[in-house]
Amino acid sequence: MPLQAGIVGLPNVGKSTLFNAITKAGAEAANYPFCTIDPNVGVVEVPDPRLQKLAEIVHPKRIVPTAFEFVDIAGLVKGASKGEGLGNRFLGHIREVDAIVHVVRCFENGDITHVSGSVDPIRDIETIDLELILADLETVQKRLERTKKNMKSGDKRFRLEAEALERIAAALEAGQAARSVELNDEEQALLRDLHLLTRKPVLYVANVGEEDAADSSANVHVKAVEARAETEGAQVVVVCAQLESEIAELEGEDRDAFLSDLGLAEAGLDRLIRKAYQLLGLRTYFTAGEPEVRAWTIRTGTKAPQAAGVIHSDFERGFIRAEVVAYEDLIAAGSYQVAREQGKVRLEGKDYIVEDGDVMHFRFNV
Repeated sequence: MPLQAGIVGLPNVGKSTLFNAITKAGAEAANYPFCTIDPNVGVVEVPDPRLQKLAEIVHPKRIVPTAFEFVDIAGLVKGASKGEGLGNRFLGHIREVDAIVHVVRCFENGDITHVSGSVDPIRDIETIDLELILADLETVQKRLERTKKNMKSGDKRFRLEAEALERIAAALEAGQAARSVELNDEEQALLRDLHLLTRKPVLYVANVGEEDAADSSANVHVKAVEARAETEGAQVVVVCAQLESEIAELEGEDRDAFLSDLGLAEAGLDRLIRKAYQLLGLRTYFTAGEPEVRAWTIRTGTKAPQAAGVIHSDFERGFIRAEVVAYEDLIAAGSYQVAREQGKVRLEGKDYIVEDGDVMHFRFNV
């Protein structure tokens, strides 16, 4: 299953409008809670200017960017962990994604109803966080009860599991996310199947009005979200979802001209997609030749044979060597031939950890 970033937030904060802009999938967007019930899934291309630069060197027949999935999850409300607002279904949808993109309303608009009656992004964040924490606490307590019973078997594994669960439960009871608890590799492996909501990495999206799209420095709501995110070690992307939905309808020169008129160097969605991609712990390597220049997605820390397997299982099964040149070195050289003459192209074996931006050619035999 592809890695997914789930878009969450309270009703009417702009989640579906943002999702429409990202994927051009046409998910329904309306001014009332629970417009989205079943999650919409959209595949997005990851903007990467390196593809075009590589194409200028090898002149391929086509360019193929990498992609991953966004999931638009219905708006949560206070009491979701107890089933309010179809909360159990929505929490289940969040549990299935790999990272959370938390959309927070940072614009004033009397025509768009806020479920709490006013715009207060910190209150909104805390509302969502509390529901996720309460849901996780219930999950952890049930597991801890079962684990303590299993400890009677004398299996060391259950003791380690119980100790980790007790630390997480203490953090949750103190109102802290499960991700605030450090776990070693063994503990993480033992608890991976819990799919705790608050262990998932989070990226905040501050959804602003059109007047703040180019410069949000005066927006007090954005400042509040940025300060909150800093305490968590999280990042914030500022976008105007409504404006981005208009930008998404344009292409080529029309799109560039519109962005220029708005005072934007690039679409906010491009920044969001890249940040979400990084949040998932994803990296990109390239293959570049006359047929195509293509970007491939791997997890951080992936070794060469497994990276080859992303292309085809035969590449991994019969892996011999990988011919590798760093993107920056290839661009600086201007061609594969010059890069080889400069000693920038090297052969790597099965233990090589692929770096973001590596341009690779695999040698294999099956």
